[in-house]
Amino acid sequence: MSQNEIEQIIARFTQIEQAMDYFEIGYDRRFIEEHGEALAKRFRGNLILKPPQDWFEARRALKNAYCKIQRSLLDKHTRSACRGCTTCQRR
Repeated sequence: MSQNEIEQIIARFTQIEQAMDYFEIGYDRRFIEEHGEALAKRFRGNLILKPPQDWFEARRALKNAYCKIQRSLLDKHTRSACRGCTTCQRR
C-alpha cells in the first residue's frame, strides 16, 4: 500500500474509532468518548511530523498517540504502570 493510498484512507475516517478499527488497535470506548478529540489531534500531528510510508507506520503513529494520551493521565509522582492501553509496548 503506497503513501497516497494510506493518506486517502485516513482522510475518509470521520471518527477516531474508525481509525482504531482499521489499524486493529483495541481500545476502551469510555476512554475514546472522553479523550477522542485529543487522540485525533495527536494522531494527525504524528502524521504531519512523519508521513506514513505504509500501513504499519500509520498504525504506529496511532498507537503512539493513544499511548501518549494514556500515559499523560497517569500520576507523575508515582511509578504507576500504564494499564489502559491494550496494545502498549511499554508493559
